[in-house]
Amino acid sequence: MPAPQKNYCRKGFICHIRTYDWEDHVILRHENTIPNAVNDRIELLEKTELHVSPTHGLYTDPAFELEKYMDEAMLTPLYESEDYQGVRDVLAIIHDATVIGHFIKAMKSRKVILADGHHRYEGSLFYKHQQKQLNPNHTGNEGYNFHLMYLTNTEADDLRILPTHRLIHGIRNFSEAEFIEHLHTDFDVKEIEDADTLNEIILGKKWAFGILLKDRTLKIKLKPEAFQKLKWNFPQHIKELDLTVLHYFIIEKLLGIPGKDQRKSANISFDRSFSDCLARVIREEVQLAIITQDISIEEIKQVCASGYTMPQKSTYFYPKVVCGLLFSSIRQEEFALPDYAPNFA
Repeated sequence: MPAPQKNYCRKGFICHIRTYDWEDHVILRHENTIPNAVNDRIELLEKTELHVSPTHGLYTDPAFELEKYMDEAMLTPLYESEDYQGVRDVLAIIHDATVIGHFIKAMKSRKVILADGHHRYEGSLFYKHQQKQLNPNHTGNEGYNFHLMYLTNTEADDLRILPTHRLIHGIRNFSEAEFIEHLHTDFDVKEIEDADTLNEIILGKKWAFGILLKDRTLKIKLKPEAFQKLKWNFPQHIKELDLTVLHYFIIEKLLGIPGKDQRKSANISFDRSFSDCLARVIREEVQLAIITQDISIEEIKQVCASGYTMPQKSTYFYPKVVCGLLFSSIRQEEFALPDYAPNFA
């Protein structure tokens, strides 16, 4: 991926947000989850009664109402560091109840797109319902009804979404030659001499992907006439997404993993690093890697508005929200809503 030509500064705020059910259409998901990963998050909440890593949520505010308060707080930071991603993190606290009231008012009627942390949020949902059943005096304001989230504005131009590539392994009787032969049915296939140029070659091209094999590198692009073969029962704009095309034509039709089984499949893993994908293919740790492109925030909004979801690990919001800067206890004797906070229900 070409190096960015500008410095990015993503602003956001961390808060407790009510753990809404998906059916409430307040928190909107855009991708599927992997069941085993959700179970891990549930166990962590049960053992610790702590939110140890904020999920990442997106709200839309073209007027940028809240940024001025964030900017003012950042003039006197509590903590600064450089994290494992090479990113400078700055943490500040807003104490003023009046200012916090502006945040509550601004967010009260807004929907939130879950950008990163679908497994953690689903874990919180399960935990909420579990604790509600165990508590005969449930009020809705106990700590288990809330989730720790970092919120950023979709209208800012510093929101970066990077691709997550697919690694395929453990396919029985996999033949590289047969796989390439079958690719030609629905894709235009071009051999690439230098694998390191693959990202740039597919960049910006609809339904274009890279294929890394042990001895060959391919650029493939779905033939326009082949698109009509896509039989999944999705709205048109979901069908047209690159990742829908990838998971249908390559993973289901060519590799034989049905769409309904892909969430739990042990044959699919994910990697955000192109160089790692290439190295794992060369070392024959995987049978092939499918190189993807990024997805736009507008595409994510469309998916959320439709009520459908994309395949798991469809997006990588960069940088990741850092774990460890802030913990939040939901243990009942340690959790209380502040006096200025209204009942959010």
